[in-house]
Amino acid sequence: MRRAVCPGSFDPVTNGHLDIISRASELFDEVVVAVLVNQKKTGLFTIPERIEILQEVTAGLGNVVIGSFHGLLVDFCLEHEIRSIVKGLRAVSDFDYELQMAQMNRRLADVDTVFMSTNPLYSFLSSSLIKEVATHGGDVSGLVPEVVTSRLADKITAAGHGG
Repeated sequence: MRRAVCPGSFDPVTNGHLDIISRASELFDEVVVAVLVNQKKTGLFTIPERIEILQEVTAGLGNVVIGSFHGLLVDFCLEHEIRSIVKGLRAVSDFDYELQMAQMNRRLADVDTVFMSTNPLYSFLSSSLIKEVATHGGDVSGLVPEVVTSRLADKITAAGHGG
């Protein structure tokens, strides 16, 4: 079985992420979307919330499963017998960093990285940018799944931000 992992913080998941996940699901028998647990950073959404959202928005992709990891991604790959990492590239600047990571992952655990170019419709998207725009009252609909749009609004309202 050809298995791959799509790692990320997904805080929140964007339509760019979903494009990569969906396309990866066409290439691999199983795609594990792995949410990075970083104790040093506090996200807008909790890890359980991110997992729940990802499960909801990937429900139509029968070969996609959601998980989480902390530490080295290659350790997660070894533990789950995954030999491929799928990463989306938005720009050349992404490639410089991701190439170094890919080479290190190959060296550490013989895990290969598959780079997918992001759909040009989403090439400017990042979770950080989505949070910034939404916090200042900008419209992010069409850039994130509908469930994210409503949950973002709720989070921002609860935090006393927005507009």
